[in-house]
Amino acid sequence: MEQIFKVVPEPDRAEAEIGRKLFAGPCTFLKGVVAMDGLPPADRLEVCFAGRSNVGKSSLINGLVGQKNLARSSNTPGRTQEINFFELGEAHYLVDLPGYGFAQAPVKVVEKWQRLMKSYLSGRANLRRIFLLIDARHGPKQVDSEIMSLLDKCAVTFQVVLTKIDKIKDDERAAVIAKTQESLHGHPTAFPEIILTSSEKKQGLETLRATIAAII
Repeated sequence: MEQIFKVVPEPDRAEAEIGRKLFAGPCTFLKGVVAMDGLPPADRLEVCFAGRSNVGKSSLINGLVGQKNLARSSNTPGRTQEINFFELGEAHYLVDLPGYGFAQAPVKVVEKWQRLMKSYLSGRANLRRIFLLIDARHGPKQVDSEIMSLLDKCAVTFQVVLTKIDKIKDDERAAVIAKTQESLHGHPTAFPEIILTSSEKKQGLETLRATIAAII
């Protein structure tokens, strides 16, 4: 039976409140990791954010936690070379993976990042879900499909989050959702729901918070 990928509706009041409470507490930067031996103990549940360089990961993380500069963004694609860990309260981690699509990075640096990402994704037992961010203005690209295939091989559940949804018109939105749904077919670890967000307009943040709260 073919999988159906639907857009997540807004949470009900109770779900939204659980999500709000999860993100209402402190969230602080813990450390940036450049090798597997630097990972913090896997003693709490975590969710992870991945996406092409400049897809809006930093803005989304900052929007979720209600801070302006918790996650730092870079104007240079591929500048962030670390897996960044943030403590969400005392019981959870938020994880920011290096942006992929390393147009301006040396080949050896790219290979090092890829090895680190594969090791992390394959060996992190407390990782509950990857949120795979895709820019709604462009839709899924070949490099996104490659990451999806990597997540399939690592047996890690991922869920697509379309970012910058406010930057496109309604008819374009329907087209990019359809394109995204099509791209997810054939990926066994793809979660069958898509979240629409805009960090600038604060759209979808309540939905994403509720989704994360339901996982962890």
